[in-house]
Amino acid sequence: MHAGLALPASIAVSAGARPPTRGTEPPAGEAGTDGAPARPAGDAPPAFRQSVCAWCFGGMSLAELCVLAKRLGIGSVELLNEDQWPVPAAHGLTCAVANGPGGIAKGWNRREHHDVLVKGAEELLPKVAAAGIPQMIVFSGNREGLADDEGLQACAEGLRRIMPTAERAGVTVIMELLNSKVDHRDYMCDRTAWGVELCKRVGSDRFRLLYDIYHMQVMEGDVIRTIEQSHSWIAHYHTAGNPGRSNLDDAQELNYRAICRAIRSTGFTGWLAQEFMPRGDPAAALEAAVRTCG
Repeated sequence: MHAGLALPASIAVSAGARPPTRGTEPPAGEAGTDGAPARPAGDAPPAFRQSVCAWCFGGMSLAELCVLAKRLGIGSVELLNEDQWPVPAAHGLTCAVANGPGGIAKGWNRREHHDVLVKGAEELLPKVAAAGIPQMIVFSGNREGLADDEGLQACAEGLRRIMPTAERAGVTVIMELLNSKVDHRDYMCDRTAWGVELCKRVGSDRFRLLYDIYHMQVMEGDVIRTIEQSHSWIAHYHTAGNPGRSNLDDAQELNYRAICRAIRSTGFTGWLAQEFMPRGDPAAALEAAVRTCG
């Protein structure tokens, strides 16, 4: 059942839980092992890196998108399957997020899925690491009548099984926050507080959240305050304008310049990916989004 925007009373926040060490960020003045730039030792907010999600620019081939991304100063094309990873590499780009096992609707909130998902993850994670990809995406799955606290516990149990492999590989597993109001009806990981509690229960620096700004605007609003309060649990960001999941322009309600300043102020040095469905000329829309967020 959907318990609304607040966590059900039966989900107690873990007492004494602390945010994980930010596995994708190096200490000040040191370079990261995943290619992250050194954090500045002074007070200036560090710059995050920009990526683009391949699926929403499907009007061009992956190779064409890589050429465009490189021209715009984008360093990654993401959400790719194993057979696609060589394409951005051939263009001097990385893939910031690999597709993991399972899908949006059938995910980690059902114990009957765990054996298949664990097997898939344990096979994939070493390959992700060998390809130099820092993160792999996973999903909670839909509720289908399952109570949120029960799904939370099941997700934590399943994900803890793959954390030793993720930790050895040096790959961060990220679960995406999606809206269950418009785009992904019945999806369980649809609120930041639920996702943060999941991170606490998994208890590994190699499990974090993918905070999709568009999706959480639909579900919660209050984006900047949420980022400021929950940034320690967020490893990756996605963009899109709301309503419409399209261009980051003045036809939608999110102030991406202010949001990106807030992200920078948290010390984030990971990836922010453009994941909107372009309206008009795709290249012009992507270029404008890169400028807005940059």
